[in-house]
Amino acid sequence: MNNNYNKSLKIYAQELRTTSVSRAEKHIWKSLLSRGQMGVKFKRQRPIADFIVDFFSQEIGLIIEIDGNSHHSKGKYDHFRETKLKELGYQIVRLNEGEVINQLDNVYLQLVHVIECLKKVENSN
Repeated sequence: MNNNYNKSLKIYAQELRTTSVSRAEKHIWKSLLSRGQMGVKFKRQRPIADFIVDFFSQEIGLIIEIDGNSHHSKGKYDHFRETKLKELGYQIVRLNEGEVINQLDNVYLQLVHVIECLKKVENSN
């Protein structure tokens, strides 16, 4: 199963992983999401359908998006994008940069809860 992987965005996604990663994305990746630290595997800058999501766990269908200042002016687009991804069956958690950088303990607890809930759903199917 390719989980709506979009090969045509692969090069752009690789570029995003190396050149324009925000401080918050680096922080959450190193602190929580890399190396299966949360009990599921995450991929960074994953092409799904016509979008590139910040973090994706294929195992439980979870997308994590980190919203920086640029997202304040992208409300309509973010809503459209989120709607399309949810229609494909994904769950989405949106975090803002400040939360990730200044309240990582709260982010951790929130993600543990979401991941545990999604694992239960996955195991019951």
